[in-house]
Amino acid sequence: MGVVEDLPEVAQAAHGVGALAVHVVTEALSMALIKAGGHFDFDVVCGEAQSFGVAPGYGGPHLGFFTCREKTIRQMPGRLCGETLDSEGNRAFCLTLSTREQHIRRAKATSNICTNQGLMALAATVWLEAIGGAGLRRLAEDNLNRAHELARRLVDENTGWRLAFPDSPFFNEFLIQGPIGGAEIARKAAEAGVLAGIPVAPWSDRWPDGLLIAVTEHNSSADLDALLNALRKTS
Repeated sequence: MGVVEDLPEVAQAAHGVGALAVHVVTEALSMALIKAGGHFDFDVVCGEAQSFGVAPGYGGPHLGFFTCREKTIRQMPGRLCGETLDSEGNRAFCLTLSTREQHIRRAKATSNICTNQGLMALAATVWLEAIGGAGLRRLAEDNLNRAHELARRLVDENTGWRLAFPDSPFFNEFLIQGPIGGAEIARKAAEAGVLAGIPVAPWSDRWPDGLLIAVTEHNSSADLDALLNALRKTS
């Protein structure tokens, strides 16, 4: 529901019962500001990477990312690309750990367990190279600041809606609750030309009136105003 979880506690709980600790990242851009599971003894970190320069595309095609500790790297699915230097000393990328490949291990290969999302992976790689580390951090900060601005105004301007987890940290998504159900406000806002968020009732009965809101760099101040006006009209 947008809440940044206590990752060290989750990893410890998984290892406590002899399981691998897997961190699933729903918004890869958040890792520019928030340490991912690899810093907290997780064994596997994976997630959705659509926000790395890939258009929303109404559900696809997108790409995911998957990384793990060195001890399990030979069990990873898909092909692996590594960074090296070419014969002239320039930075280059290459296929690495090729003993995992079909032409060597044949039926025991793990490189053939993958999806055909190579074009999206290439697009994300080019985008990340272009934007760089500093640019990625600025973009993440923009997402965080816009989301927190909306959350603050939602409370301060007496819209009739409230944060479901007011004391919990979040990146660019948060859950709100109010006087009517999330599905109802989403429908009424859509009639006014505003995509308010996602009603969470179909997935969880803990928050039957909840509405999950995401804010990105594509949402202008005018967009935030329009959403707040739509929420006020339902209070």
